[in-house]
Amino acid sequence: LQVMHQVENTGLAALIKVTGLYEQPHINSYHLGFILGPCINAGGRLRSAKIAMELFLTQDPAEAMEKAVKLKELNDSRKNMTKDACDMAYAQVEEQYMRYPVLVVYLPELHESLAGIVAGRLREKYYRPSFVITNAEDSDDGIAMAKGSGRSIDGYPMADKLQEVSSLLTKFGGHPLAAGFSLPRANIEEFRLQLNQKNGLTKEQLNEKIWIDVPMPCDYVSEKLVHDFEKLEPFGQGNEKPKFAEKGLFIADLRILGKNRNCVKFTLRSRSGSFINAILFADGDRFLTERGNQSVMDIIYYPVINEYNGNRTLQMVISDYQLHEA
Repeated sequence: LQVMHQVENTGLAALIKVTGLYEQPHINSYHLGFILGPCINAGGRLRSAKIAMELFLTQDPAEAMEKAVKLKELNDSRKNMTKDACDMAYAQVEEQYMRYPVLVVYLPELHESLAGIVAGRLREKYYRPSFVITNAEDSDDGIAMAKGSGRSIDGYPMADKLQEVSSLLTKFGGHPLAAGFSLPRANIEEFRLQLNQKNGLTKEQLNEKIWIDVPMPCDYVSEKLVHDFEKLEPFGQGNEKPKFAEKGLFIADLRILGKNRNCVKFTLRSRSGSFINAILFADGDRFLTERGNQSVMDIIYYPVINEYNGNRTLQMVISDYQLHEA
């Protein structure tokens, strides 16, 4: 990470420039996981993984820039397609399936590589096991087929649950928290029905529990503390990012940002009267609807240093929240 700006690979250097990371004083694990990584993966998701391979193999700066621009464009398309698909999936759930403990959403036109992403978003939003199904090529004997991906919650071993309805599937595989499968389109309704009849979930299991590391007022956060946390990176399974929480923050101001209005930027006021910069990556319009007249937030957050145009400010990245009236 410390030498990313001096990288010798022509293609990677081009991708760093195209994504705007060259202007960043430091490239960290977030930039790798959420900016560079998705661009590299976008070719394989939507077109061909050869684009990324050719990017990293070329030594021609012009060709590298062309490939980097193409990957960024594909990733931008992937983000737009994902947002549209999520909006359709949310609408299906809220119009037809809110009573179901297991969500099965059929989006026939969805690109199959995005089904797992949309299933993950459904799980995050509704905290239920979620399956997203899209059309696939017909079988050799002319049967109309579909493919699906699932993302699960604790207490619902997804691969085992697919085994219970395997008579409806042509193939499947996975593990307790995620799975993939194929089935005839004619079986989709029965698939939804049987999964819910055999769900085995209790109300307690459907009530998401979020564990924090420590309740910590945002006033305690300093640049030094953020730098100390950076020494714990990279975060991931087995080395989870710490979670902190503070209650009773007043929403002094908010703005919806981003091309897809998927970012909410807050100015929050603590009980001590200090002002706090915070950001939430979520559907901004849905947040406004959910907020209504509520003006106070309890938040779970992780602190970062936001660097923009040479200015450095502390910012709290909100992962979960609860709204209530003052």
